[in-house]
Amino acid sequence: MNINMLKNVIKLSLLKLSSRGYTSRWIIFFIDLFLSVSASLFVAWGIFLFIGRDVTLTKLLELCIISTFSSSIGLVLFRLYASVIRHATLKELWRVGGVAFVKIALIALIYNFWMGNFSLKLTLITNVCDFFATIVILVAFRIILLNIYYLFMLNNYKRQKNILVYGTGDDSVAVANSKQSSPFTLDYAIKGFITLNGKRKKFRIADLSVYQINNKEDLIKIVNSHNIDSILFPNLKNIQREKDRLIKFCNDINLHTLTVPQVEEIKNGIVQRSVRKVRIEDLLGRDEININLEEISKLLEGVTVMVTGAAGSIGSEICRQLAHFNVRQLILFDNGETPMHNLRLELEDSFPQLSFVPIMGNVRDQQRVEHVFRTYRPQVVFHAAAYKHVPLMEENPCEAILANVMGTRIVADAAVKYNVKRFVMISTDKAVNPSNIMGCTKRLAEIYVQSLSIALKNGKMKGVTKFITTRFGNVLGSNGSVIPRFHEQIKNGGPVTVTHPDIIRYFMTIPEACRLVLEAGTIGNGGEIFIFDMGEPVKIADLAKKMILLNGFVPEKDIKIIYTGLRPGEKLYEELLNNKENTKETHHEKIRIASVREYDYNEVIPHIDRLVNFAKSENVGDMVKEMKAFVPEFKSKNSEFQQYDKEIVFNDKKKINQCVE
Repeated sequence: MNINMLKNVIKLSLLKLSSRGYTSRWIIFFIDLFLSVSASLFVAWGIFLFIGRDVTLTKLLELCIISTFSSSIGLVLFRLYASVIRHATLKELWRVGGVAFVKIALIALIYNFWMGNFSLKLTLITNVCDFFATIVILVAFRIILLNIYYLFMLNNYKRQKNILVYGTGDDSVAVANSKQSSPFTLDYAIKGFITLNGKRKKFRIADLSVYQINNKEDLIKIVNSHNIDSILFPNLKNIQREKDRLIKFCNDINLHTLTVPQVEEIKNGIVQRSVRKVRIEDLLGRDEININLEEISKLLEGVTVMVTGAAGSIGSEICRQLAHFNVRQLILFDNGETPMHNLRLELEDSFPQLSFVPIMGNVRDQQRVEHVFRTYRPQVVFHAAAYKHVPLMEENPCEAILANVMGTRIVADAAVKYNVKRFVMISTDKAVNPSNIMGCTKRLAEIYVQSLSIALKNGKMKGVTKFITTRFGNVLGSNGSVIPRFHEQIKNGGPVTVTHPDIIRYFMTIPEACRLVLEAGTIGNGGEIFIFDMGEPVKIADLAKKMILLNGFVPEKDIKIIYTGLRPGEKLYEELLNNKENTKETHHEKIRIASVREYDYNEVIPHIDRLVNFAKSENVGDMVKEMKAFVPEFKSKNSEFQQYDKEIVFNDKKKINQCVE
């Protein structure tokens, strides 16, 4: 076997060993034991030679046995073998010192009190030398092993990309220090830190250079001179801080931006990916929303909670957040088989302590809904089941009424019948001055729930349920939303389709929307419609351009943007919800109460009955007319149903003229 063949065998052996994960703790134990005993023998042999005493095989064998016993006790007591060497830090040095101290203490006891072979002075010198020799050899073993491991691993990954870590704060330094123990070491090599502060001082942190820039030209120089491929941001706060500066510079020069996964991206306690690309959601997100965990915990502790639409984007996130509280049981109700199956597997893996029941069913099926309420007796209900896609509901208006209006009525009535304490309905900003079927059905659902709550409060109906409605805009990354669609179009090379160059929307992340839902459900006294602060509106065309840039392409050059025209029922601008003219403040700065017209329950029922009957008989024309008559602010946009707006206006004028005559 020649030298090259031997090198290849060693390399393959090391790679095979590394791919198996962590080395067995018992292998490390016996290596440490061997090194510790070797240190004792080496020290004893050296001191014997120094003082001119004979070194016999018997004496060395005697010391070997005693040191093996003493070292084993020290290693077991301090569990040095249990630490993963590639993740070792300076904080663990005390364990090495502890092992060495226990060893020399036991050796001294055995020799001086049981055997009496040595003088106190000689024993002291020998033990002090043994102590330091043991520490040095055990630490050296770990350092050598680490260097050999990463030498072979890094040499085997020739496609490593050079990156800079943004900032010099604790999070940034922690990311840099973890580079030798993180999987992304194999793909990326950290070359230093980068900051934007106008200073030109040269210094190093964690043995890495700090590069300070003022503008895009400075960044280009550093990127070219050090062949930088990406900038790594340690957290979302840094991304938000630099979205209009450094991230913009990176997009302009086609430099990749990366970030470390956040807590919400960690499943089963394990980070699935060591780093990921900065996403559009990271740029649109805001500071973390604080909620009153203590109050929510009081509301949910020891109670049975039911979530309708549990497998949907909002429903599933509500379930994940509820799983962190000490609920008695979580009832998942949905009619989507595959999404429900996926949610079940996720909850089983991520929350093994959670007691939950997945139930297949449709909110339009009264018997099924009542069976669930009667069997499980939920005390809190989050009603997220609904059809939500505007164009699809414009084409299927009867189904929208049956699911969103009749379905809500069935679930709400069951909540009253079975003494549910709180009922939280998820609504939408499209219910405000609705311009489409979907928005109007959600407004009708709001009206029914609110009128039912008022009837209960006024004693016109018997029941204890408090009905709370929550309204918010688009959620980032929800099923069928614009962002996943843009991702797919960019992945396929374009074009990216936008309905109109001036269309704007409000966005909120799914987790923060669901946090506010839980908060609103806690503070509501019944009958309120809570609206959430959605931040600043986002131009969808600008959103598309940013997403193209984040994926390393140039808009209109690499990937085209095509404007397809507004879809049926679609608005150009959504109404701003949280303004002081039509809302009232709450104790939470992100939540306000909408001031809307209140309806009498007995007046609502006949309208709902007529709508449901029209929907069941597929009488679309009369159904839409009834919707517009009952919700006069419903004005269709870019839709075939605009004709009924003209009819209603004509009929209203005719009535006025008749009254004048």
